[in-house]
Amino acid sequence: MSRILLFTGKGGTGKTTIAAATALVAAEQGKNTIVMSTDPAHSLGDSLDHSLSPEPVKISSNLWAQELNILYNVKKYWDRIIGWLAAALIRYDPNEARAEDMAILPGMEELANLLWIYDHNLDQRYDLIVVDCPPTGESLRFFGFPKIGEWWAKKLLPLQRKGTTLLRPFVDLVADVPLPDDKTFDAMDDLLNQLQKLDALLIDSMHTSIRLVLNPDKMTIKETQRAFNYFSLFGYPIDAIICNRFISDELFSLYGEGWKSNQIKYLQLIEELFSPLPIFRVPLLGYEAIGIESLLKIGHSLYDKKDPTEVFFEGKPITIDKENDDRVLNLQLPFIGNKEDSVIKKEEISIEKVGEELIVSIGNQKRSFFLPSLALMEREPKGAKIEKGRLLIRFEKKR
Repeated sequence: MSRILLFTGKGGTGKTTIAAATALVAAEQGKNTIVMSTDPAHSLGDSLDHSLSPEPVKISSNLWAQELNILYNVKKYWDRIIGWLAAALIRYDPNEARAEDMAILPGMEELANLLWIYDHNLDQRYDLIVVDCPPTGESLRFFGFPKIGEWWAKKLLPLQRKGTTLLRPFVDLVADVPLPDDKTFDAMDDLLNQLQKLDALLIDSMHTSIRLVLNPDKMTIKETQRAFNYFSLFGYPIDAIICNRFISDELFSLYGEGWKSNQIKYLQLIEELFSPLPIFRVPLLGYEAIGIESLLKIGHSLYDKKDPTEVFFEGKPITIDKENDDRVLNLQLPFIGNKEDSVIKKEEISIEKVGEELIVSIGNQKRSFFLPSLALMEREPKGAKIEKGRLLIRFEKKR
């Protein structure tokens, strides 16, 4: 199987640059690599300073790049199914163009982008697949589309094939919606199979990792923390945080002491919020990062002779368990380490819920979390304990 790296972050953090730099370093190390852009902004070609197309284009030795096109992808993956849906809808709306537009169901465009990942992995042409994903807000939905597509595929298969061929001539005479032909059934069956395998692939921590890109500023950190919690909760493996555009000591003289003290504060906060994940840093450059030479410099600074395909972290920082009517939030916190219950006393643990945020204090250490589940938001924290290096917080229904 291919190694798959998915890069996302708040818009403007430089995730496209980081994705392209990662791909270039891997290709330089001899790995057949493809970097794909699923971001509608389509800045990957600009970053590489190379014209791209909806199909892979060779950029350099061991490196290919691809800028996905929604219309091209929908036709490639959904053409037969959309044709059948449009034929069904045209019975209600004689406007053919409108029927074709209505046949494109919610999520089809995004799913078509994701199916390229499945195809490239199946093809085994590439050792590494690097994906420049949409910004974090959109990515949270983006990764959920295989489940949505599965639901649609099952809804579009209301009849079993057995007997359909014999019944079709009679059903077509009296039914409002034409039955799918055998080729459409084949396309639906194939799509359902692909979506199930794709969903499994995206949560396979041995082959797939998400890397979150942020900048050292308050708004970006907050959005990244929210994305980190949600991705962790739903089982999507995150193996690194990449802090892009931090100001190096050489450039501080241009920005002043205020910038320096703010950055120190935010860099410490990033370490606290996202540990035990490794934090990689990329300094703010004094020039525009465009073209292979500039991107390789960034890649070398980022990975510092490490193999970018390495799995940098394994584990689940956040899980939610059900115990009768209660929910237990299970957190891996960096400042707990592997301490047992007897090391940290109960009175040292303080928990406060403020809206959708949970503030946890243990001794002189504090950490805040955005509650990643409606079930927790509707409950109140009623107790906490530490087991095997993890903090367990029990939530009960409001009385």
